[in-house]
Amino acid sequence: MGAIAASLYGAIAYACCLAALGYAIAFVGNVVVPKSIDIGVSAGPAEAIFVNVLLLGLFAVQHSVMARRSFKQWWTRIVPHSVERSTYVLAASLVLGLLLWQWRPIPEPVVWRVESPVVALLLWAVFWLGWGVLLVSTFLINHFELFGLRQVFAHLTGRTLPSPEFRTPLFYRYVRHPLYLGLLLAFWSAPVMTAGHLLFAMATTGYILVGIWFEERDLVAQFGEQYRRYRTQVGMLLPSRKGESLPHRSAPARSTRG
Repeated sequence: MGAIAASLYGAIAYACCLAALGYAIAFVGNVVVPKSIDIGVSAGPAEAIFVNVLLLGLFAVQHSVMARRSFKQWWTRIVPHSVERSTYVLAASLVLGLLLWQWRPIPEPVVWRVESPVVALLLWAVFWLGWGVLLVSTFLINHFELFGLRQVFAHLTGRTLPSPEFRTPLFYRYVRHPLYLGLLLAFWSAPVMTAGHLLFAMATTGYILVGIWFEERDLVAQFGEQYRRYRTQVGMLLPSRKGESLPHRSAPARSTRG
């Protein structure tokens, strides 16, 4: 693939990702968009659960399989290294878009409904805090590399990307996976928790925990004892720190994305 075409491809993939992520924020929060996690044409409970679980499973499989080092070693025999990440980002955006489009709301039963305006406002604050933590975390681990732009523009300019370096900037000094922590805060901070929202939150939480297991296995393989020591010093999702001699970390938390 020509360098200019690869750069254009990477920019399109990035734009698709931003669009899908922006809609996903509104989707989970039931704000602005006409179809969201609780708003839309309802189906029967059995159909809704079946379709939603299928969509969530497709999303999880795509993210997990394409993020694995073994898959990427095979995949880059087909696609150039420079667009491997952009291809992942585009595929993830399309699968996320399918989930947002085909999601079946399950408005009943309501698991909880917060009546206190103060508590509801606090939950909204945590919801937006979660998305903020996620966004900041992407920049801490190199936002443009995480979403494939750095790779395609390095190819365009003929530069070679440096090898990943283990660092622990800001959030990463206190929690190993702040990006996932942000997602969990956003998914669970709901003043009104419907059955459909609960299904979404539980499924994504399970996927995140499984994803962390695979991701940390890859990080141990990549960084060895350095990451093992980091894992004993810093909490996985709950902020904690047991040591002072932490390096800084620049390698993406996942080879995804996600």
